[in-house]
Amino acid sequence: MDINYNADVIVVGAGPSGIAAAISVAKGAKKVVLIERSQYPGSKNMYGGAVYTSALRELLGQDIEKIKFERKITSHTYAFLNETGSFELTYQNNESNSAYTIKRFNLESQLIEIAKSYGVYYIPNTLVKSLVVENDRVIGIETELEKYYAPVTILADGVNSLLSQNLKLKQDYKPKDIILSAKETLKLDKQTIEKRFNLKDDLTQGVAKQYFGSDFKELKGYKNLFMMTFLYTFKDTIMLGVGANLDDLSKNKLNINEILDIIKTHPSIAPLIEGGERIEYSAHMIPEGGYKKMPKLYSNGVMVVGDAAGFINSVHFEGTNFALISGKIAGQCALEALANNNFSSNFLSLYRKKLEKSFILKDLYSYRNIIERLYSRSNSLNIYYPNKIKELFEIITGANCVSKSKQFREFFFKLFKDRNPIELFKDAIAFLRCALDVFFGK
Repeated sequence: MDINYNADVIVVGAGPSGIAAAISVAKGAKKVVLIERSQYPGSKNMYGGAVYTSALRELLGQDIEKIKFERKITSHTYAFLNETGSFELTYQNNESNSAYTIKRFNLESQLIEIAKSYGVYYIPNTLVKSLVVENDRVIGIETELEKYYAPVTILADGVNSLLSQNLKLKQDYKPKDIILSAKETLKLDKQTIEKRFNLKDDLTQGVAKQYFGSDFKELKGYKNLFMMTFLYTFKDTIMLGVGANLDDLSKNKLNINEILDIIKTHPSIAPLIEGGERIEYSAHMIPEGGYKKMPKLYSNGVMVVGDAAGFINSVHFEGTNFALISGKIAGQCALEALANNNFSSNFLSLYRKKLEKSFILKDLYSYRNIIERLYSRSNSLNIYYPNKIKELFEIITGANCVSKSKQFREFFFKLFKDRNPIELFKDAIAFLRCALDVFFGK
């Protein structure tokens, strides 16, 4: 039948990847409809708080100047937590302009306004019930009220992406392939944050912290709990969150909120958030299957972007840059399909080819085994080594009138006494293979 198209491209989901796709299409002077189930952008989405300027600049060009950030991230800290303290490694660069903190609502609201300035037709508060498929090709979407037709549909509907599942592009994730993350936004006055984190008062400095370790009094006895904690500073708020594997939570019968409450009392974290008033709580599932669990990214008349495609590098807490650039690439491929009047799966395979040339699939391929390997050594990463680091620095920083050489000898002998040498060897092999994967990646 002849199809009366409402638009050239339909984008489902107004997160960073969906907005990026819509902007890319609109820049090509084509009509694009962007549909979002939430009442306003960012209300149902969550991230740690950092956005990367290189990805935004690649998408927006000079329009990046319209984005109002909160703090420039100039300090990155990586810490191992033990029961009573932490070992922290901090990289400080006050000249860095690579990442800023901005609340998800503010980011997406501003991006939506930029998208509309290019002519994107934005429809919020609308649920897409299903895709319209004819002759094995997606030709539009159906909402609760009506149908919209377009020769290309881009799916940016998040980690659950029922629409891509219905097309059999992706399979259901298993619990071990999903991280459940919970986050609180804590209100503190601007001056307190700047004093507490040693920041300038002009918002040109900010902090990002990532914590490993789970050997706390309240968590003792739980097995192989693989978790990571994050903290970001904003103008007058702090975001503190934790992520843990769904499989671990289920096996240990733990609630992610319980873990977050425990994290808030840790001696290395509690002083940073003291006096903070909780003004927001959110939880979100994060795809962690990576390259191995990536769905088919295209079919006749359709492409999949962002979280819906599993584009996350959880080792580096990267997601928004993957979302923005995958959306941009999908939008460009949609323009090429329109120019060639070819919307077949064969033609849209161009999307995958372009992703393979970008950092997205190169990084996902390089990191394809790392989470699995770290997870297999989670007891070492989260309990054994944080405690050993504590013991080592008790010697280095202590002055207890005992020979340092004797203490160091006892420490290294104790390493093999406390830990089966076979397990130490497995740790070394796992960490070495992780390093080699990244070094010899694409």
